[in-house]
Amino acid sequence: MPYISPVADFRFLLDHVLDYGELAKTETFAEADADVTEAILTEIGRLCDGVLAPLNRGGDLTPAKLENGVVRTSPGFKDGYKAIAEGGWLGIGASPENGGMGLPLTLNTAMNEMMSGACLALQLCPLLSQGQIEALEHHASDEIKALYLPKLTSGQWTGTMNLTEPQAGTDVGALSSKAEPLDDGSFAVTGQKIFITWGDHDVAENVCHLVLARLPDGAPGTRGISLFMVPKFLPDAEGNPGERNDLRVVSLEHKLGIHGSPTCVMSFEGAKGWMVGKPNGGMAAMFTMMNNARLGVGAQGIGVAEAAYQHALAYAKERKQGQTPLGEGTIVDHADVRRMLAMMKAEIFAARAIALDCGLSMDLARAGSDAHYKARAALLTPIAKAHGTDIGCEVSSVGVQIHGGMGFIEETGAAQYFRDARITPIYEGTNGIQAMDLVGRKMMDGGDAAYRLLQEIEDFAEAARAKLPDLAEPVWDAAETLREATELLVAQEPNDRNAGAVAYLRAFARILGGHYHLKAALVDPQGPRARLARVFIDRILPEHQSLLVQARAGAAQLYALSIDDLESA
Repeated sequence: MPYISPVADFRFLLDHVLDYGELAKTETFAEADADVTEAILTEIGRLCDGVLAPLNRGGDLTPAKLENGVVRTSPGFKDGYKAIAEGGWLGIGASPENGGMGLPLTLNTAMNEMMSGACLALQLCPLLSQGQIEALEHHASDEIKALYLPKLTSGQWTGTMNLTEPQAGTDVGALSSKAEPLDDGSFAVTGQKIFITWGDHDVAENVCHLVLARLPDGAPGTRGISLFMVPKFLPDAEGNPGERNDLRVVSLEHKLGIHGSPTCVMSFEGAKGWMVGKPNGGMAAMFTMMNNARLGVGAQGIGVAEAAYQHALAYAKERKQGQTPLGEGTIVDHADVRRMLAMMKAEIFAARAIALDCGLSMDLARAGSDAHYKARAALLTPIAKAHGTDIGCEVSSVGVQIHGGMGFIEETGAAQYFRDARITPIYEGTNGIQAMDLVGRKMMDGGDAAYRLLQEIEDFAEAARAKLPDLAEPVWDAAETLREATELLVAQEPNDRNAGAVAYLRAFARILGGHYHLKAALVDPQGPRARLARVFIDRILPEHQSLLVQARAGAAQLYALSIDDLESA
């Protein structure tokens, strides 16, 4: 079945569930009115369905390859990227001063999801450029901005981020890459980086690497790390790609999924680079890019979930196996298959709403000076990333299950979605790191941001009791239970919080999902949105209770189980 972008679902969420209309009332996003939003969503959907989705299977079967030091991308990827660039989509959120559209991150998030559902391996390239654009807009010198931003925004050049080294994964401060100052104000960057997504390719003129490295006098750990722009080709006097820089691709990783995305081992061998931001301020600059990417990766998980769901639904509507309760139908009429499909759809809607709400909160924070939206966006970011990617893996796994034995056969295409999605809970800080961020830094306010969001949920559920008491009551009760759990959480020692962090984040996501489904149900209490909400609130929301038991359990029982215990037969 061909992928169909869920434009109608985005339109419904923006019009009826989220406060998206508030953006057009601001000076920053005055142009993001209903007509512009409709046109943007429609055009992105057309690009994804007609141009990008047909590339997905070929990218899996014919991976990117390294030939004589040059990376060759999968068939059709160059034309697919060209269509993205010519549509101006790399600059959807970039400043108009540099050729961008200046549109809200909310729409950018919708775009990232649809492109990921169409072809995740290709979408990774523009996602990294988007993040680099934002990092440069916030931290680069005027000279670097003038040279690089127009090229990145147009898609002539692409961006990467180079953090990870063999000994420095989550512990970025352990990196050994170094940057030696040169007489002309530039730096010679030396070191090896691994897992560099789209680190080299043949779809654009130049590849612009943002590289973390340490100055000669840089302190140990993250405090001594600086950020450098290191292009594949050094720009000449006219700003065009000139001499080849001293960097190379050592190899391409052989991966479980996203075969069409070239994941490189990069070697920087005294490569010329220019500092971005302040000396020893590399982590602050890189986190600007990573925060953008975290929400983007959450959208990637949701996009793959949507594609896997569509694939499974099409199969279930065609496959006949035995007599169903409804007669001579297909497997979609068997109760368990109907259950799986209904829960897939309910999960996707909830995760999509969380991601869009996160993007909207970031937009409203940017458009005004309300600290509430800044705190709300910060709280939602780890939830959007972790839950969106978890749902990507879970829904795509269920998609394989619906196919039965044929799901385990590569020719059906069902397994690709699961293989592709599996990287997303690892990207941009593993989901465990996201959860620890939620219960750690995001609770440094004593839980105030969480309590405000829970109050919003409870107030809405209270008002909804008059029309849909059977749905509103469980949502209100769940939010109150989460409030009580949060009060206990903020009083815990850090390691006790960390031991329950993943369960706490998932419980929070469950309650947010119930909230969005309740809002959707109120639009048409007798319609399909309400019927889907009942699936989520009756079958999925109750998970929050057992999750919060785990969240409160603390760390002692985990450490009571010794390493010898773990190794014993």
